[in-house]
Amino acid sequence: MVCNQTPPVGDKPSLMTFREVETVFHEFGHALQYILTKQDEGLVAGIRGVEWDAVELPSQFMENWCYHRDTLMSIGKHYQTGESIPEEVYLKLLAARTFRAGSLSLRQIRFASLDLELHTKYIPDGPESVYDVDQRVSRKTQVIPPLPEDRFLCGFNHIFAGGYAAGYYSYKWAEVLSADAFSAFEDAGLEDSKAVKETGHKFRETVLALGGGKAPLEVFVEFRGREPSPEALLRHNGLLPVTA
Repeated sequence: MVCNQTPPVGDKPSLMTFREVETVFHEFGHALQYILTKQDEGLVAGIRGVEWDAVELPSQFMENWCYHRDTLMSIGKHYQTGESIPEEVYLKLLAARTFRAGSLSLRQIRFASLDLELHTKYIPDGPESVYDVDQRVSRKTQVIPPLPEDRFLCGFNHIFAGGYAAGYYSYKWAEVLSADAFSAFEDAGLEDSKAVKETGHKFRETVLALGGGKAPLEVFVEFRGREPSPEALLRHNGLLPVTA
């Protein structure tokens, strides 16, 4: 793994920000899928041959552990005193995770919907320009509509130069998969080490081991026992109604 981390400054060692910790966990998820593959055929080993909308499942899954109290406290310590992260700072991290989660979700829905609309229905030289399509999609997906002169599409590199053409939805779908996968550990009991190990072994034998040798939906069902549900993601984002 090669990551671009904060370098040391003077006598002060390299100290990672929380986002950098998330990045390491994220990329380590990809590394695990390569390291723990059980496929003998190279073309479907690791993440090779995995459908685009499931490639980020192991990586985004690993990010959840950064918000797990025991995991974070075990690695987050003051470099001089060895003191663990203060409880109030940990609680702020949890609160920041759901800050404007609804707005961010709508933003991704706008981008994904626009991408699919342009790649499946748009007619060049038709009655609508690409900007008209963007305005129409935005009116359905945004609380505050964009300005009439909005030209966001000019900078939407993902779907024209970034390899996500007709596949931008995979960002949000991967979040659904990863949150649902992590909820298996929550259901088992994050404080029950035996249950976590058993669930982790099942995750290892399915999601991390099968690579592109089996359709991602089949792999997920083999691990979770059912098809994916968005409920865990909505709960992690604080978007489910609170019940008494």
